[in-house]
Parts: sequence; structure tokens; C-alpha cells
Amino acid sequence: MSELIVMKFGGTSVADPEKIQRAAERAITHRKKGKKVVVVVSAPGEMTDELIALARRVAPSPDPRELDMLMATGEQVGISLFAIACEARGVPATSLTGPQAGIFADAKHTKAKITQIRPGKIHQELKRGNIVIVAGFQGLNPRRDITTLGRGGSDLTAVALAAALEARQCEIYTDVHGVYTADPRLVPDARLIARISYDEMLELAGAGAQVMQSRSIEVAKKYGVRIQVAHAFDKHSPGTWIIEEVPSMEEAVVTGVALDRNQIKVTIRDVPDKPGMAADVFDMLGKANVNVDMIIQSAARGQSNDISFTVPKDDHESAIKALETVQRRLKTGSIEHNVNVAKVSVVGVGMRSHSGVAGKMFRTLADNSVNIQMIATSEIKISCIIENADGEKALRVLHKAFGLEKRRP
Repeated sequence: MSELIVMKFGGTSVADPEKIQRAAERAITHRKKGKKVVVVVSAPGEMTDELIALARRVAPSPDPRELDMLMATGEQVGISLFAIACEARGVPATSLTGPQAGIFADAKHTKAKITQIRPGKIHQELKRGNIVIVAGFQGLNPRRDITTLGRGGSDLTAVALAAALEARQCEIYTDVHGVYTADPRLVPDARLIARISYDEMLELAGAGAQVMQSRSIEVAKKYGVRIQVAHAFDKHSPGTWIIEEVPSMEEAVVTGVALDRNQIKVTIRDVPDKPGMAADVFDMLGKANVNVDMIIQSAARGQSNDISFTVPKDDHESAIKALETVQRRLKTGSIEHNVNVAKVSVVGVGMRSHSGVAGKMFRTLADNSVNIQMIATSEIKISCIIENADGEKALRVLHKAFGLEKRRP
């Protein structure tokens, strides 16, 4: 039986006709080796952002269903051009939208979750000898409307397809050489990581590392999908393998650091200090489909307290609307929001068995005059909310403090 491989090309890797042709050649190389090839393609370049901006010029708050209809067209441009490039080189190819490929999702427009995949049509096209090119980022909801899977949703499409098709591996091609100890654009001496565990990659992605979407790593871990992240056009790049475990004699305490500038800090003042008040606040945010990250509640002052939390910038408007409802219902105080914040995080499985990481992180930030506003921890991650203006400095000093720079010859 022929080996099946799933490849995914991000927007920067198919940004223009030349790049689309070069990406198609990589897929064709696998096909000529006798492999069955499924390719997931993102919208070319910045097309998704351009479509969102266009919608907001028409209406400041576009209807989510119609926004999904609009955004989904970007991937359809990408898959059609990719198929055309394959056909022009004498290799049969078929492009499929997410619904055509059998990808079903729930009803949450703009950030839907995949509910199931029925890959029958993909198998049919593979049997015909075609390279199958699937639109990333989209699926069909229970109302038979097209819906999108949130930022980075093409990663999720690729990994979910690899799981459903029982592919040997999933190759993610991008404009960087793999996963680094920090964003190499901000930290020039960041090191390429050869292998990283699902847990570490999941925490780094959630902390703001933009190489992979966190939900795609959750699916990879659940179904054991091996992922290789590599540069789209450097065939000699070893890339990074994302796998179940990374065996070593002694694990590094910290594997990487990340900076997330896509955060807004929201505070609701004078929440009544009674049982169930926090539940009411976050139930309302959940119903508004707002993803809450870090949470802190102040000590009670008399009969009330303050609750602060962070949300992605895309959820800012929905969060404020939900809190205004809470404000009227619970008779709370003012709602405040700070857009000038960032989240800096350190991640590493070695933190499970090594003490002192938090102290070292906080001391490093203090020594560099970086004030901490909020703190959150998990078993292998520590995150701090800081002023956005201090973000890059914090990232660089933490990277150095934990010895993550490139090895000197």
C-alpha cells in the first residue's frame, strides 16, 4: 500500500505565483516517489487579513456568518492555483473545499471546532492518482453553512486530516526553518529546536509562538500525529519534529520563551463578594464565545472585589459587550481595559523536576526594570503580563538568562 503524506503550506509559502509553483514542485516530488499526497493550502499572502479589513470597511462589526463566507474564499483561491500549478507540470490534481473534503464543524462562526471528518471523496481522488489539495481553515456546520476554524486554522485542518487518513506524518511548511527557542526575528541568537514534545509545543503555541496553532497540537497529541515543521523552500533544512516524547539524559529546564502581543487586559470593578458572582461573569463570557486566558481576583474590599483577566484582541469587543450585560445584572462597577499589554512566557518540561525557575524569571525581569501585572503558571509554563513596551526586552533577557542562545563554536 502506498505511503500517504499530508503537507501544509502557509500563506507566506503561496504568496505569489512563483512560490505556488515551487510549493507544487515539492508536492510533486513526493508523488513521483509513489506516495499518495494530500496538500492543505492557506489563503495566499495576507489575503485573509485583507478580506477582514474589506468587510470592516463595509460594516464595523460584520455578521459572523457572512464574514466566514468571505474569508473562506481566500483558501479557495489558494487551492485552485495550486492545482493549476500541478496540472501544468503534467501531474493530475484536484482541489477541494473543506466541506467537499468531508470536514464537518460546529456552529461557532469564525472559530469553529472540527466535529468529524468523512474523507471518502479524498480517498476517491487519491485512487485516481491525483494530488488532493484541500482548503485549510474551513468546514461545514450543522446548518450546512461554511464556517472557519479560527486563526491558524489551516494547521488544524492538516493535522486533523493526517489523523483521519492515518497518514505517516504531517509536514508543515512555513517561512521559518522550524521551531526556535524564541522568535528569531526578535531574538537573533535563538536556536532551532530539533525535537520538541507535544506538551511543550502546546504551551509555546498558547504563549504566543506563531509557528503552530495550539488546537492543532492538541489534535496531534490525541491521535499521535508526528509533525515536521520546516522551511517551505530550503530542502536541506532539518526542521523541527513535534512528537510524543523527547528522550534525553537530562532534560533542559527551559525549552523556549515566547511573547504574545495579541492580549488585552480587562478588569471589572466592584463585583459583589458573594458565591457565584465569578461564575456569572465567566458564564456570560463563555456564552459570548470569548476565550479567557489569565485570571486574577483581588482580595475583598468590604463587600466587593475586582476581577481582571486577559482575552485575545479579536475577542475584545465581544468581551466588553458580555461584561456590560454582567454590569447591569450584578450592579458592578466600571469596566476597564488595557490594550498596551503583552504576555511573556517560559516553557519547559524540565520545570517539572527543577525548582527555582519562577524566582529566576521574576528576578531577571526585576533587574531589567520590567514590572509584572499578572502571573499564571502550569506544570511546564510560567507566564507574566507586562507592559507591551517592555515585551521585546523581556523576551531577550529571559532567553539569555536561561541559556537558550546559539551554541558558540
